[in-house]
Amino acid sequence: MPLELYKRNDTYWFKGRIDALPDSKYYRQSTHKSSEASAIAVRNHFQQEELRRFYGGDDISITFSEAVLHYKAKPEFAKALIPIVETIGELEIDKITPKYVRNLGYELQPDNGTDTWQKRIVSPIRAVINNAHELGLCAPLKVKSYTKAERLEQDRKRNKSSRAEKTPGSWPWINAFVKVAPEHLGALALFMFETGARISQATSIRFSDLDVSRARVWMPEAKGVEAMWVTLSPELVSILAKLTPRYTQRKAKGKVLSDRLFGYQGRDGIYRTWKHTCVKAEIEVIMPHAAGRHGFGTEMMVRQGIDPVTVAKVGRWADPQMLLKTYAHPDGADEKIMSAIRTGRVQAERNNPSNPLKDHNND
Repeated sequence: MPLELYKRNDTYWFKGRIDALPDSKYYRQSTHKSSEASAIAVRNHFQQEELRRFYGGDDISITFSEAVLHYKAKPEFAKALIPIVETIGELEIDKITPKYVRNLGYELQPDNGTDTWQKRIVSPIRAVINNAHELGLCAPLKVKSYTKAERLEQDRKRNKSSRAEKTPGSWPWINAFVKVAPEHLGALALFMFETGARISQATSIRFSDLDVSRARVWMPEAKGVEAMWVTLSPELVSILAKLTPRYTQRKAKGKVLSDRLFGYQGRDGIYRTWKHTCVKAEIEVIMPHAAGRHGFGTEMMVRQGIDPVTVAKVGRWADPQMLLKTYAHPDGADEKIMSAIRTGRVQAERNNPSNPLKDHNND
């Protein structure tokens, strides 16, 4: 009998023999999947693998689609993998070279920059193949990053810069935003600016995570940094303590009261209202990450002069160098340089005994 799917508790298993194999042994094992469609894919992959092993020996090569079945993708990677699988799914992994992966950007996303290719093409493919390598199914894959020259060349082809300088949030900007923003959105913007929280962290915080009596909040983990208690200013605590549950729209349940502190289930429902608030406040449209986390880094280190080690620790950056490289933006750079040039020139003229201007003034 062919391999038959059946369910045990919430997980699909399969049992039976593979008819295409002479004197096939009897198999019974779990697919580790609760979805029938995923279970069918696992069963079919298992059958193909057993057939190749029998007819071709142990030296087998799996396809990229088969490797994807072994990979537990996060939502962001899962979405990115769909067009990739449609393009190279049937290609055997041992034929996927680093250069081939880097060149896929030109084919799949010709209008995007190399940074996007790295994030949406190179990283997902590399993760899938290296996961398969850890399972003993293939060799590992190393892909070098795109060079600056390659990035600039692609930017010229699409007539667009891929690394536009972000404008960080500031106290004047935040105050203007909060003044006209809906209550929960204004509190969210202020929270991100004062704590350096990522928007995914902020929208995940529940009412039970706020400790008003100790002026702190339980910040969720993000980017490899573990969850921790974060101290809040008395002014921010006062604002957060006044927030009440708001209704949110759920596809399955309709309008329900949210248990999230800021009333948003994720970042996708924020952006439109955020942009509208910027326009209403007549301020530059600065999106949440730049206004919050970039604003925090710039405010603390550049404007307030706090050392990068302290800012990185409080803002939960694993590496102060990342803070310096990406999140600290010059504030009024041109004005500061021009002022320094003028100051230096005046000081030099005053200290030069043969200064003709000085002699002329003494006549």
